[in-house]
Amino acid sequence: MGPNKILKPTEGELEILQVLWEKGDATVRDVHEELSRTKDIGYTTALKLLQIMYEKGLVTRDESAKSHIYKAAVSREKTQKQLVGKMINTLFAGSPGQLVMQALGNHQASSDELEQIQKLLDNLKKK
Repeated sequence: MGPNKILKPTEGELEILQVLWEKGDATVRDVHEELSRTKDIGYTTALKLLQIMYEKGLVTRDESAKSHIYKAAVSREKTQKQLVGKMINTLFAGSPGQLVMQALGNHQASSDELEQIQKLLDNLKKK
């Protein structure tokens, strides 16, 4: 698989990636316990998802221990960029501005977040 291959994780796979990004690495049991807090998911479903993700190259697996240890093989930042890029193209007619206005219109940003957004805008204007 080439370095520019875009992997499109499903919603369930993204939830597992979130767990692995937070924990660094985890067993199937760790992932299952974390997901069980917010949704009804069986252990075998979590195992199957991790196996599919391993085949897709979304996670790595250390098989040296009795319980396999999984790690995210894709970074949060790269995945965010790919998914946001796809969303801009498919839902917002290629307009990042429309995406930002929709996001800010529906969610109350903190003053810190607004400050970061303003700095980003200022930097983009300078270019």
